Amino acid sequence: MKKLSIQNLDLKGKTVFVRVDFNVPVTGGEVGDDTRIRGALPTIRLAIENGAAVIVASHLGRPKGVPEDRLSLKPVRVRLSELLGTDVLFAEDCVGDQTEEMRKKLVSGQILLLENLRFHEGEKKNSPEFAEALAKGVDIYINDAFGTAHRAHASTAGITEFVATCAAGLLVEKELEVLGKIVSAPQRPFVAILGGAKVSDKIPIIKSLIKQKVNKLLIGGAMAYTFFKAEGYTVGKSLVEDEMMPTALEIKKMAEEAGVELFLPSDHQVVDSYDPLNSRRVMPIEFTNAGLVGLDIGPESAARFEAALEGAKTIIWNGPMGMFEEKPFDEGTNAIAEAVAKATENGAFSVVGGGDSVSAINQAGLSESISHISTGGGAALEFLSGNDLPGISALDDVKAQNTH
Repeated sequence: MKKLSIQNLDLKGKTVFVRVDFNVPVTGGEVGDDTRIRGALPTIRLAIENGAAVIVASHLGRPKGVPEDRLSLKPVRVRLSELLGTDVLFAEDCVGDQTEEMRKKLVSGQILLLENLRFHEGEKKNSPEFAEALAKGVDIYINDAFGTAHRAHASTAGITEFVATCAAGLLVEKELEVLGKIVSAPQRPFVAILGGAKVSDKIPIIKSLIKQKVNKLLIGGAMAYTFFKAEGYTVGKSLVEDEMMPTALEIKKMAEEAGVELFLPSDHQVVDSYDPLNSRRVMPIEFTNAGLVGLDIGPESAARFEAALEGAKTIIWNGPMGMFEEKPFDEGTNAIAEAVAKATENGAFSVVGGGDSVSAINQAGLSESISHISTGGGAALEFLSGNDLPGISALDDVKAQNTH
Protein backbone atom coordinates (compact mmCIF):
# COMPACT_ATOMS: atom_id res chain seq x y z
CA MET A 1 0.00 0.00 0.00
CA LYS A 2 1.37 3.42 -0.97
CA LYS A 3 2.06 5.69 1.99
CA LEU A 4 0.74 9.20 2.41
CA SER A 5 3.31 11.84 1.39
CA ILE A 6 3.98 15.32 2.72
CA GLN A 7 3.20 16.40 -0.84
CA ASN A 8 -0.44 15.30 -0.35
CA LEU A 9 -1.02 17.57 2.65
CA ASP A 10 -2.22 21.10 3.37
CA LEU A 11 0.45 22.40 5.74
CA LYS A 12 -0.62 26.02 6.12
CA GLY A 13 -0.90 27.08 9.76
CA LYS A 14 -0.07 23.56 10.97
CA THR A 15 2.59 22.49 13.46
CA VAL A 16 4.60 19.79 11.69
CA PHE A 17 6.95 17.41 13.52
CA VAL A 18 9.67 16.14 11.15
CA ARG A 19 11.75 13.15 12.28
CA VAL A 20 15.08 13.45 10.45
CA ASP A 21 18.37 11.56 10.56
CA PHE A 22 20.97 14.08 11.72
CA ASN A 23 23.24 11.37 13.12
CA VAL A 24 26.32 13.06 11.67
CA PRO A 25 30.00 13.13 12.69
CA VAL A 26 30.76 16.03 15.05
CA THR A 27 34.38 16.88 15.88
CA GLY A 28 35.51 19.80 17.99
CA GLY A 29 31.99 21.18 18.10
CA GLU A 30 31.62 21.23 14.30
CA VAL A 31 29.76 18.98 11.86
CA GLY A 32 32.29 16.97 9.84
CA ASP A 33 30.02 15.64 7.08
CA ASP A 34 26.68 17.36 6.45
CA THR A 35 25.37 14.92 3.82
CA ARG A 36 22.49 13.74 6.01
CA ILE A 37 21.52 17.30 6.95
CA ARG A 38 21.43 18.28 3.27
CA GLY A 39 19.29 15.22 2.57
CA ALA A 40 16.51 16.53 4.84
CA LEU A 41 16.50 20.09 3.48
CA PRO A 42 13.90 19.57 0.70
CA THR A 43 11.29 18.30 3.20
CA ILE A 44 11.99 21.07 5.73
CA ARG A 45 11.90 23.73 2.99
CA LEU A 46 8.65 22.35 1.57
CA ALA A 47 7.05 22.57 5.02
CA ILE A 48 8.08 26.16 5.77
CA GLU A 49 7.34 27.37 2.23
CA ASN A 50 3.81 26.02 2.64
CA GLY A 51 3.20 27.90 5.87
CA ALA A 52 3.99 25.29 8.53
CA ALA A 53 5.71 25.79 11.86
CA VAL A 54 8.31 23.02 11.89
CA ILE A 55 9.69 20.98 14.78
CA VAL A 56 12.76 18.95 13.76
CA ALA A 57 13.92 15.97 15.84
CA SER A 58 16.80 13.50 15.57
CA HIS A 59 19.15 11.29 17.54
CA LEU A 60 22.93 11.61 17.50
CA GLY A 61 25.28 8.81 18.50
CA ARG A 62 24.49 6.30 21.22
CA PRO A 63 23.97 8.05 24.55
CA LYS A 64 22.72 5.79 27.35
CA GLY A 65 19.45 7.62 27.90
CA VAL A 66 21.14 10.57 29.62
CA PRO A 67 22.50 13.88 28.25
CA GLU A 68 26.11 13.97 27.03
CA ASP A 69 27.62 17.30 25.93
CA ARG A 70 29.64 15.67 23.13
CA LEU A 71 26.41 14.28 21.61
CA SER A 72 24.43 17.52 21.71
CA LEU A 73 22.73 18.63 18.50
CA LYS A 74 23.83 22.25 19.05
CA PRO A 75 26.53 22.06 16.33
CA VAL A 76 23.88 20.62 14.00
CA ARG A 77 21.64 23.65 14.67
CA VAL A 78 24.48 25.93 13.51
CA ARG A 79 25.00 23.98 10.27
CA LEU A 80 21.25 23.64 9.60
CA SER A 81 20.84 27.42 10.04
CA GLU A 82 23.66 28.03 7.55
CA LEU A 83 22.25 25.65 4.97
CA LEU A 84 18.70 27.02 5.24
CA GLY A 85 19.81 30.64 5.43
CA THR A 86 17.56 31.23 8.43
CA ASP A 87 18.00 31.12 12.20
CA VAL A 88 16.91 27.74 13.53
CA LEU A 89 15.68 27.84 17.13
CA PHE A 90 17.03 25.27 19.60
CA ALA A 91 15.34 23.54 22.51
CA GLU A 92 17.68 22.37 25.27
CA ASP A 93 15.54 19.24 25.66
CA CYS A 94 13.15 17.37 23.36
CA VAL A 95 10.32 17.27 25.95
CA GLY A 96 9.42 19.19 29.10
CA ASP A 97 7.91 22.53 30.11
CA GLN A 98 10.57 24.76 28.53
CA THR A 99 10.35 22.90 25.22
CA GLU A 100 6.57 23.03 25.29
CA GLU A 101 6.68 26.82 25.78
CA MET A 102 8.94 27.15 22.75
CA ARG A 103 6.58 24.99 20.69
CA LYS A 104 3.57 27.12 21.65
CA LYS A 105 5.33 30.31 20.51
CA LEU A 106 6.41 28.80 17.18
CA VAL A 107 4.82 30.55 14.18
CA SER A 108 4.52 29.65 10.49
CA GLY A 109 7.89 29.60 8.75
CA GLN A 110 9.87 29.07 11.96
CA ILE A 111 11.96 25.96 12.70
CA LEU A 112 12.68 24.51 16.14
CA LEU A 113 15.36 21.83 16.48
CA LEU A 114 14.96 19.61 19.55
CA GLU A 115 17.89 18.27 21.56
CA ASN A 116 19.02 14.66 21.04
CA LEU A 117 16.04 12.27 21.36
CA ARG A 118 18.21 9.53 22.85
CA PHE A 119 19.04 11.63 25.88
CA HIS A 120 15.83 9.97 27.15
CA GLU A 121 15.50 6.21 27.69
CA GLY A 122 11.90 6.43 26.48
CA GLU A 123 13.06 6.97 22.88
CA LYS A 124 14.65 3.56 22.28
CA LYS A 125 12.16 1.83 24.58
CA ASN A 126 9.29 3.28 22.52
CA SER A 127 7.68 4.51 25.74
CA PRO A 128 4.06 5.64 25.15
CA GLU A 129 4.48 8.42 27.73
CA PHE A 130 7.58 9.76 25.95
CA ALA A 131 5.92 9.41 22.53
CA GLU A 132 2.86 11.33 23.78
CA ALA A 133 5.12 14.08 25.17
CA LEU A 134 6.83 14.40 21.77
CA ALA A 135 3.44 14.66 20.06
CA LYS A 136 2.10 17.54 22.20
CA GLY A 137 0.71 20.32 20.04
CA VAL A 138 1.63 18.51 16.80
CA ASP A 139 -0.87 18.51 13.91
CA ILE A 140 1.14 16.49 11.38
CA TYR A 141 3.96 13.95 11.80
CA ILE A 142 6.47 13.44 8.97
CA ASN A 143 9.07 10.66 8.92
CA ASP A 144 12.02 11.67 6.76
CA ALA A 145 14.58 9.47 8.54
CA PHE A 146 14.77 6.33 6.42
CA GLY A 147 17.97 5.24 8.20
CA THR A 148 16.01 4.70 11.43
CA ALA A 149 12.78 3.39 9.89
CA HIS A 150 13.65 -0.21 10.82
CA ARG A 151 13.59 0.73 14.51
CA ALA A 152 10.35 0.85 16.51
CA HIS A 153 11.33 3.85 18.63
CA ALA A 154 9.12 6.53 20.18
CA SER A 155 9.94 9.10 17.48
CA THR A 156 9.57 6.67 14.56
CA ALA A 157 6.62 4.52 15.61
CA GLY A 158 5.10 5.41 19.01
CA ILE A 159 4.43 9.06 18.18
CA THR A 160 2.09 8.10 15.33
CA GLU A 161 -0.45 6.87 17.88
CA PHE A 162 -0.86 10.44 19.16
CA VAL A 163 -0.86 12.46 15.91
CA ALA A 164 -3.87 12.61 13.58
CA THR A 165 -1.94 12.68 10.27
CA CYS A 166 1.29 10.79 9.66
CA ALA A 167 3.12 10.88 6.33
CA ALA A 168 6.43 10.26 4.59
CA GLY A 169 8.92 13.03 3.87
CA LEU A 170 10.46 13.50 0.42
CA LEU A 171 13.59 11.53 1.29
CA VAL A 172 11.65 8.54 2.64
CA GLU A 173 9.26 8.71 -0.31
CA LYS A 174 12.20 8.51 -2.75
CA GLU A 175 13.70 5.53 -0.88
CA LEU A 176 10.40 3.64 -0.96
CA GLU A 177 9.94 4.35 -4.64
CA VAL A 178 13.45 3.26 -5.67
CA LEU A 179 13.74 0.21 -3.42
CA GLY A 180 10.14 -0.77 -4.15
CA LYS A 181 10.93 -1.06 -7.86
CA ILE A 182 13.90 -3.32 -7.13
CA VAL A 183 11.76 -5.59 -4.95
CA SER A 184 8.85 -5.77 -7.39
CA ALA A 185 10.39 -5.64 -10.88
CA PRO A 186 14.18 -5.32 -11.15
CA GLN A 187 15.69 -4.85 -14.60
CA ARG A 188 17.90 -7.80 -15.48
CA PRO A 189 20.65 -8.93 -15.31
CA PHE A 190 20.39 -8.13 -11.58
CA VAL A 191 23.66 -8.24 -9.58
CA ALA A 192 24.04 -7.89 -5.81
CA ILE A 193 27.34 -7.17 -4.04
CA LEU A 194 27.48 -7.85 -0.30
CA GLY A 195 30.39 -7.28 2.04
CA GLY A 196 31.08 -6.59 5.68
CA ALA A 197 32.21 -8.66 8.61
CA LYS A 198 29.37 -11.04 9.43
CA VAL A 199 27.29 -13.50 7.46
CA SER A 200 24.75 -13.43 10.30
CA ASP A 201 23.99 -9.75 9.57
CA LYS A 202 23.18 -10.53 5.95
CA ILE A 203 21.37 -13.92 6.01
CA PRO A 204 17.84 -12.52 5.43
CA ILE A 205 18.94 -10.33 2.50
CA ILE A 206 21.04 -13.12 0.93
CA LYS A 207 18.14 -15.58 1.06
CA SER A 208 15.70 -12.96 -0.16
CA LEU A 209 17.94 -12.06 -3.12
CA ILE A 210 18.30 -15.72 -4.09
CA LYS A 211 14.50 -16.14 -3.94
CA GLN A 212 14.11 -12.99 -6.07
CA LYS A 213 16.40 -14.77 -8.55
CA VAL A 214 19.16 -12.18 -8.52
CA ASN A 215 21.33 -13.29 -11.46
CA LYS A 216 24.69 -12.89 -9.72
CA LEU A 217 25.62 -12.62 -6.05
CA LEU A 218 29.10 -11.30 -5.21
CA ILE A 219 30.30 -11.81 -1.63
CA GLY A 220 33.41 -10.13 -0.22
CA GLY A 221 34.63 -8.81 3.09
CA ALA A 222 35.30 -10.92 6.16
CA MET A 223 31.98 -12.72 5.73
CA ALA A 224 33.52 -14.64 2.80
CA TYR A 225 35.84 -16.52 5.20
CA THR A 226 32.88 -18.27 6.82
CA PHE A 227 32.05 -19.71 3.39
CA PHE A 228 35.68 -20.73 2.78
CA LYS A 229 36.09 -22.43 6.15
CA ALA A 230 32.77 -24.25 5.67
CA GLU A 231 34.20 -25.66 2.42
CA GLY A 232 37.33 -26.88 4.18
CA TYR A 233 39.79 -24.13 3.27
CA THR A 234 42.42 -22.98 5.76
CA VAL A 235 41.67 -19.33 6.51
CA GLY A 236 44.29 -18.73 9.21
CA LYS A 237 43.23 -16.15 11.77
CA SER A 238 40.77 -14.42 9.44
CA LEU A 239 37.42 -13.48 10.96
CA VAL A 240 35.00 -16.43 10.85
CA GLU A 241 31.59 -17.11 12.40
CA ASP A 242 31.96 -20.84 13.05
CA GLU A 243 28.33 -21.25 14.06
CA MET A 244 27.27 -19.85 10.66
CA MET A 245 29.21 -22.39 8.57
CA PRO A 246 26.19 -24.70 8.03
CA THR A 247 24.18 -21.64 6.93
CA ALA A 248 26.94 -20.69 4.46
CA LEU A 249 26.74 -24.16 2.89
CA GLU A 250 22.93 -23.90 2.81
CA ILE A 251 23.20 -20.54 1.01
CA LYS A 252 25.60 -22.04 -1.57
CA LYS A 253 23.15 -24.87 -2.20
CA MET A 254 20.19 -22.48 -2.46
CA ALA A 255 22.05 -20.36 -5.01
CA GLU A 256 23.00 -23.42 -7.06
CA GLU A 257 19.44 -24.75 -7.12
CA ALA A 258 18.05 -21.32 -8.05
CA GLY A 259 20.56 -20.86 -10.88
CA VAL A 260 22.17 -17.87 -9.18
CA GLU A 261 25.88 -17.40 -9.89
CA LEU A 262 27.70 -17.03 -6.55
CA PHE A 263 31.08 -15.29 -6.65
CA LEU A 264 33.56 -15.47 -3.77
CA PRO A 265 37.07 -13.94 -3.75
CA SER A 266 39.85 -15.97 -5.40
CA ASP A 267 42.72 -14.01 -3.85
CA HIS A 268 43.15 -11.70 -0.88
CA GLN A 269 45.50 -9.29 0.88
CA VAL A 270 46.89 -10.86 4.03
CA VAL A 271 49.22 -10.00 6.90
CA ASP A 272 51.11 -12.32 9.21
CA SER A 273 49.50 -12.10 12.65
CA TYR A 274 53.00 -12.01 14.23
CA ASP A 275 54.25 -9.11 12.08
CA PRO A 276 51.17 -7.27 10.77
CA LEU A 277 52.95 -4.02 9.88
CA ASN A 278 55.59 -5.46 7.54
CA SER A 279 54.07 -8.63 6.13
CA ARG A 280 51.32 -7.51 3.73
CA ARG A 281 51.08 -9.57 0.57
CA VAL A 282 48.56 -10.86 -1.96
CA MET A 283 47.96 -14.59 -2.32
CA PRO A 284 45.36 -17.06 -3.62
CA ILE A 285 42.77 -18.08 -1.03
CA GLU A 286 43.88 -21.72 -1.14
CA PHE A 287 47.46 -20.86 -0.13
CA THR A 288 46.43 -19.29 3.17
CA ASN A 289 48.17 -20.85 6.17
CA ALA A 290 47.54 -20.87 9.90
CA GLY A 291 49.27 -17.61 10.88
CA LEU A 292 47.74 -15.34 8.23
CA VAL A 293 44.87 -12.87 8.49
CA GLY A 294 42.89 -11.82 5.39
CA LEU A 295 42.03 -8.10 5.40
CA ASP A 296 40.90 -7.30 1.85
CA ILE A 297 40.09 -8.91 -1.49
CA GLY A 298 42.99 -9.08 -3.94
CA PRO A 299 43.33 -7.54 -7.43
CA GLU A 300 42.28 -10.75 -9.21
CA SER A 301 39.05 -10.87 -7.18
CA ALA A 302 38.39 -7.18 -7.85
CA ALA A 303 38.84 -7.79 -11.60
CA ARG A 304 36.52 -10.84 -11.50
CA PHE A 305 33.87 -8.86 -9.62
CA GLU A 306 34.16 -5.98 -12.10
CA ALA A 307 33.75 -8.41 -15.02
CA ALA A 308 30.66 -9.87 -13.31
CA LEU A 309 29.06 -6.40 -13.42
CA GLU A 310 29.41 -6.08 -17.20
CA GLY A 311 26.01 -5.85 -18.86
CA ALA A 312 24.16 -5.57 -15.51
CA LYS A 313 20.92 -3.58 -15.55
CA THR A 314 20.35 -3.47 -11.76
CA ILE A 315 23.09 -3.41 -9.10
CA ILE A 316 22.80 -3.19 -5.33
CA TRP A 317 25.88 -2.88 -3.12
CA ASN A 318 26.05 -3.02 0.65
CA GLY A 319 29.19 -3.52 2.70
CA PRO A 320 32.96 -3.12 2.23
CA MET A 321 35.27 -5.72 0.67
CA GLY A 322 37.83 -5.51 3.48
CA MET A 323 39.10 -3.53 6.44
CA PHE A 324 38.16 -0.39 4.57
CA GLU A 325 39.05 2.08 7.32
CA GLU A 326 42.77 1.10 7.20
CA LYS A 327 44.87 1.85 4.12
CA PRO A 328 45.89 -0.02 2.00
CA PHE A 329 43.06 -2.42 2.84
CA ASP A 330 40.59 -0.03 1.23
CA GLU A 331 41.84 -1.00 -2.25
CA GLY A 332 39.26 -3.73 -2.85
CA THR A 333 36.34 -1.56 -1.72
CA ASN A 334 37.58 1.35 -3.86
CA ALA A 335 37.91 -0.96 -6.88
CA ILE A 336 34.28 -2.04 -6.43
CA ALA A 337 33.21 1.62 -6.14
CA GLU A 338 34.89 2.32 -9.48
CA ALA A 339 33.35 -0.79 -11.05
CA VAL A 340 29.81 0.07 -9.90
CA ALA A 341 30.21 3.64 -11.21
CA LYS A 342 31.47 2.32 -14.55
CA ALA A 343 28.58 -0.15 -14.84
CA THR A 344 26.15 2.69 -14.07
CA GLU A 345 27.63 4.77 -16.89
CA ASN A 346 27.06 1.75 -19.13
CA GLY A 347 23.34 1.64 -18.35
CA ALA A 348 22.90 -0.11 -15.00
CA PHE A 349 20.60 1.26 -12.29
CA SER A 350 22.75 1.20 -9.15
CA VAL A 351 21.82 1.47 -5.48
CA VAL A 352 24.52 1.82 -2.82
CA GLY A 353 23.70 1.64 0.90
CA GLY A 354 25.60 1.15 4.14
CA GLY A 355 28.09 3.54 5.71
CA ASP A 356 31.38 2.16 4.35
CA SER A 357 30.06 1.61 0.82
CA VAL A 358 28.69 5.16 0.71
CA SER A 359 31.96 6.52 2.18
CA ALA A 360 33.93 4.74 -0.54
CA ILE A 361 31.71 6.26 -3.23
CA ASN A 362 32.01 9.73 -1.69
CA GLN A 363 35.77 9.54 -1.14
CA ALA A 364 36.29 8.47 -4.73
CA GLY A 365 34.19 11.43 -5.89
CA LEU A 366 31.77 9.03 -7.59
CA SER A 367 28.49 9.92 -5.86
CA GLU A 368 27.19 11.59 -9.02
CA SER A 369 27.90 8.37 -10.93
CA ILE A 370 25.54 6.24 -8.80
CA SER A 371 21.81 6.09 -9.55
CA HIS A 372 20.69 6.10 -5.92
CA ILE A 373 22.65 6.37 -2.66
CA SER A 374 20.44 5.02 0.10
CA THR A 375 20.40 6.90 3.39
CA GLY A 376 19.76 3.73 5.36
CA GLY A 377 22.02 0.70 5.18
CA GLY A 378 20.19 -1.48 7.71
CA ALA A 379 16.77 -0.15 6.74
CA ALA A 380 17.45 -0.74 3.04
CA LEU A 381 18.52 -4.34 3.73
CA GLU A 382 15.42 -4.96 5.84
CA PHE A 383 13.20 -3.52 3.11
CA LEU A 384 14.90 -5.50 0.33
CA SER A 385 14.56 -8.62 2.50
CA GLY A 386 10.78 -8.13 2.40
CA ASN A 387 10.46 -7.18 6.07
CA ASP A 388 8.13 -4.49 7.36
CA LEU A 389 9.85 -1.35 8.63
CA PRO A 390 8.06 -0.15 11.80
CA GLY A 391 8.70 3.51 10.96
CA ILE A 392 7.07 3.06 7.56
CA SER A 393 4.24 0.74 8.59
CA ALA A 394 3.17 3.34 11.18
CA LEU A 395 2.52 5.98 8.51
CA ASP A 396 -0.93 6.52 6.99
CA ASP A 397 -1.82 4.76 3.77
CA VAL A 398 -2.87 7.03 0.92
CA LYS A 399 -6.46 5.73 0.94
CA ALA A 400 -6.75 5.84 4.71
CA GLN A 401 -5.30 9.16 5.76
CA ASN A 402 -8.18 9.96 8.08
CA THR A 403 -8.27 6.66 9.96
CA HIS A 404 -5.59 7.43 12.55
